[in-house]
Amino acid sequence: MFDLQLPPEPVREPPAAALQAPAWDLTVGLIAATVQLDQPNGDGATRRVGTGFLIDAPRPDGQPRTVLVTAHHVLDGMPEPDARIGWRVERPEGGWRFAPEPLRIRAENGGPVWIRHPERDIAVMEISAPPAFARAAIPLGWLADANALDAWQVGPGDELFTLGYPRGYSSNTAGFPILRAGRVSSWPLTPIETFPVFLLDFPVFPGNSGGPVFWTPSARKLPGTVQPEHPFIAGVLVSEVRPGDEPLGIGIVAHAVYVREAIALLDAASP
Repeated sequence: MFDLQLPPEPVREPPAAALQAPAWDLTVGLIAATVQLDQPNGDGATRRVGTGFLIDAPRPDGQPRTVLVTAHHVLDGMPEPDARIGWRVERPEGGWRFAPEPLRIRAENGGPVWIRHPERDIAVMEISAPPAFARAAIPLGWLADANALDAWQVGPGDELFTLGYPRGYSSNTAGFPILRAGRVSSWPLTPIETFPVFLLDFPVFPGNSGGPVFWTPSARKLPGTVQPEHPFIAGVLVSEVRPGDEPLGIGIVAHAVYVREAIALLDAASP
């Protein structure tokens, strides 16, 4: 026998614009925009793996455009015309499956179809993404500009996250990237013209290159510093500190402003 319960009094919901997504959702959103890039090495057993992420960067005329960002050396080290990009598909019955597809990275003459930043290990290219990935692409405004790190008081000891595929491993069979954290381990970070890269304290492996390095409210900042208003991409993981054959467990991050500059070059090259 159930007791009769009266419905609760209706509660006026705040307007949608006033609702702030939890930090977990913001991190998952960045995970959704990150993809694996790979190409067989030709030995039948191994493959070259890197990481890329998607930016929602409309064309100069306002038309929608999805841009793939990665490290230049990831694509440059893939000699064949097609790489694979690791799309993921949500199953109607639940769960996910890994659904990689070919991605043309070289023209018929063997030249790259991506745009390289002239000074930094950054590559961008316009791609045709499935609708779910086009919607998941990170807003262009989330790329930190030249003044962002100073404005948000990002400095040594602050925690940043990174996504990638270390040694080709993913977090599961669906191909989602592995989330890791590290602390900013260099100073100063700016001016960017003088310090174009900064260091992040975490072990780097082949496959991490090209992954986004970012901040969300779930990351830890030093007490008394400014809390940014939204997540931001601080940069792209491009390398590691390795004197000789001895890894130091420190990543090298190129500032996100160079992604902005590379996208501007992509705009200039557009017909």
